Amino acid sequence: MDSLKWLLPNITAPTWMDVIIAIALCIVGWLFQHFVIKKMINRTVIFLKNRQRNFQATVLAQFNKAIRYAFMFAVIVLSLTILLKENLFTNAVTKNFVLSIIVFFPFKGVYDVLHFYTKQPLTLNNDEEPNVLLPFFLRIGKVLIMILAMFTIASFWDFNLNGFLTGIGLTGVAIAFGIRDTLAHVFGGMSVALDNPFQIGDWVATEDQKIEGTIEDINLRSTLIQTGDKGLVYVPNSYLVNRPIYNLSKREKRKCEQFLFVAAENEEETLRSALSAIQKEIYLHAQTEKDMIHVFIDEFYPTSYRVLVRFFVATNDTAVMLNVRQDILFAIRQIFQELNIKVANPAEEEWISNKNNLNC
Repeated sequence: MDSLKWLLPNITAPTWMDVIIAIALCIVGWLFQHFVIKKMINRTVIFLKNRQRNFQATVLAQFNKAIRYAFMFAVIVLSLTILLKENLFTNAVTKNFVLSIIVFFPFKGVYDVLHFYTKQPLTLNNDEEPNVLLPFFLRIGKVLIMILAMFTIASFWDFNLNGFLTGIGLTGVAIAFGIRDTLAHVFGGMSVALDNPFQIGDWVATEDQKIEGTIEDINLRSTLIQTGDKGLVYVPNSYLVNRPIYNLSKREKRKCEQFLFVAAENEEETLRSALSAIQKEIYLHAQTEKDMIHVFIDEFYPTSYRVLVRFFVATNDTAVMLNVRQDILFAIRQIFQELNIKVANPAEEEWISNKNNLNC
C-alpha cells in the first residue's frame, strides 16, 4: 500500500471485509451484465427488428459489448473505491485514466457500427445493388473515429495538440516523399469511389486485357478482383485509375462478327439472294438487334469472295450470345445448301485472316 501513496496519499490498508465486498461486487456486476443487461439488449434488438427498425436494431446490437464493458468498468471503479477507501476522482492521474476509459467505450461502439456496415453495406444501403461508395467512406469514417478518440483522450492528459499538429506539418512533406506510392494508391481509391466506374460484383477488364474479373472489394489502397485463372488479385488503385477500364457488366448487347468464304464461280444473283436470306434470318431471330445487321461481300480474292456477317445480340450473357450465333450459323449452312452456294477453299493466308478477324 505504501507504494501507491505517491498516487493516492490518503489511501488506507483494506480490511478482509473490504476485499470480500469488492470481489463480491465485481462478481455480482459481471452476473448482472451477462444475464440481465445482455438479455435486455438482445430482446430490444428483436423488438426493433419486428417493428422494421433495422438500423436502430443494428446500432444497438453493435453497441452491446461497449455498453456491457462500460458497466463492468464502472463496477470495477466502484469496487476499487470501496477497497482503497479513496475516491479515484480526487487525484488528477486516476481521474484522467477513468475519464479516458469512459470516453473510449462510446467511440468503440461507433467504430463497431461502422465496421459492421463496412462488411455488409447492403444492410445500410437497402438496395440489391452494392454501392462502392459505402464501404470506402465507412473505412474512412473508422479512421476518423480512431483519430477523434485519440485526440479526445489526449486532451484529458493536457497533451499539446498544437505542437503535435505543428510537428506533423513539418514532417508531413518528408513522410509524403517516402510514401508517395501509397498516397497515389489512396487518392486513386478516392477517385474510383467518386467516379463510381464500377460496383462490387461487376465484371471489368483493362484495355490491355492483363486484368479481367469480378470486383470483390474496394479499399483505400487496392481493389480486390476475382479472376478466372489467377484467383484473387489485389490491384493497386493507381493502376486502375491510369488505365481505361471496361465495365463488361454494363453491356446491354454483344457483337458477333463472322467472315465466310464462298467460291467466286457462284452466280451474282444467287449470292445476292443468299445474302438477303441470311440477313432476313438474322432479323427474324428473337434475340438479335434489328437496327444494325450487316451481311455483305467486303473483299474479293482470285478464287473467292469474303462475306462479312455482323449483328448484335440483346444480352450480356456469353452463353446466350454463343447460342444465338450457333443458330445463325446453322441457318447460313441451310441457306447455302438450298441455293447450292459453293463454299470456297481459300488459301492459307485467307484462313489466317478469318481467324484473326473473328470477333464476338
